[in-house]
Amino acid sequence: MKRRRVAVTGLGVVTPLADNVSEFWQRLIKGERGIKPITKFDPSGLRNPKAGEVSPWQFAPAEFGMAAAPDEATQFLLVAAQQAICDAGLTREQLAEAGAVLATNFGGAMSWERFVDSFLSHAPQSGHFTEFRFDTALTHLCHCWPLSGPTSLLSIACASGTAAIGHAVDLIRYGQANIMLAGGHDALAPSHLAGLSVLRTITAEDIRPFSKNRSGTLFGEGAGLVVLEDYNHAQARGAPIYCEVIGWAENSNAYHLTAPDEGGAGMRRVLQTALNDAQVDSNTIDYINAHGTGTEYHDPAETQAIKSVLGDHAYQIGVSSIKGAIGHLMGAAGVVEAIATVKALQEGVLPPTVNYDAPDPECDLDYVVNQARPSSISYAATISAGIGGSNACVILSQV
Repeated sequence: MKRRRVAVTGLGVVTPLADNVSEFWQRLIKGERGIKPITKFDPSGLRNPKAGEVSPWQFAPAEFGMAAAPDEATQFLLVAAQQAICDAGLTREQLAEAGAVLATNFGGAMSWERFVDSFLSHAPQSGHFTEFRFDTALTHLCHCWPLSGPTSLLSIACASGTAAIGHAVDLIRYGQANIMLAGGHDALAPSHLAGLSVLRTITAEDIRPFSKNRSGTLFGEGAGLVVLEDYNHAQARGAPIYCEVIGWAENSNAYHLTAPDEGGAGMRRVLQTALNDAQVDSNTIDYINAHGTGTEYHDPAETQAIKSVLGDHAYQIGVSSIKGAIGHLMGAAGVVEAIATVKALQEGVLPPTVNYDAPDPECDLDYVVNQARPSSISYAATISAGIGGSNACVILSQV
């Protein structure tokens, strides 16, 4: 079966920088940062009291036909979906046969905290438990819009969002849907930040992707969602087309709970496999939006992976991480980073790696340090790598 082309026709975000794509992009390329002290709960005891928090935040349940507000992570997702659907110019009738692939690391995390508190106080609230379930956001999404196509939810750590895009792409490629929503969502909560503090993936200082003085990552919250569409279907309805998804891949290192495998072999394989799927040569890539967590071992491993696939060409392109600006958005990270990559293709501007303070001989590529840069981009890759060894990569191209 000949595979169909897949277009990106709608974008939506909620991030620590902004809760819409236009403002998010403008603040991102200005080098602004959304890292700040956590205010939504007491961060005492955590390795770092700062994160990428979405604040101020307001949600109007009635706008989504809801009697009460769902968990905050779900709120982020629904707002991002509303933006992307509007951006794509889709009607409820056109969405009737659409599907969705979502990604999350912690589901309705704050609802879990509230359920535990209510249980320990001997007044358990079942509604909090229901909102914690990982699939609840998908249920709400399908109820807010009449999605009756294929639906699924991934939770493969930090690679989830990028993999969600890839799985949605395949459902369109091979004729199971004409329109798919691919999104990721997560919210900050004490329990998972406590766990990440114990694992020491969180820095006690500040996040500095690819810098010599890096000491770990900082996490954030939010959501990203893209509308993917059969290319011919999008053209026939006169939809705006941002770019095309031409390839993707996912794999597992099966190596260590938190550390990348030696030399970034898993990331090397996922990048090469995605390029093979896209049927383009590595020398055609003009920009890479890297995972770039700012952890001691990940950044040089990702650098090695890129160099092993692209060779000398790796030194000719920009490679940037936006985590210094917004933090690591967990299940939302891959989708928000893909949206930043779509905007880079559209605008011809490379987003910067902010808070970079000193070069590291092991990280010797062009990381678009601290300042955005104009650049002509025809092909771009975005890479995600997760705790436990999950990796995913998506290849995008100009139309």
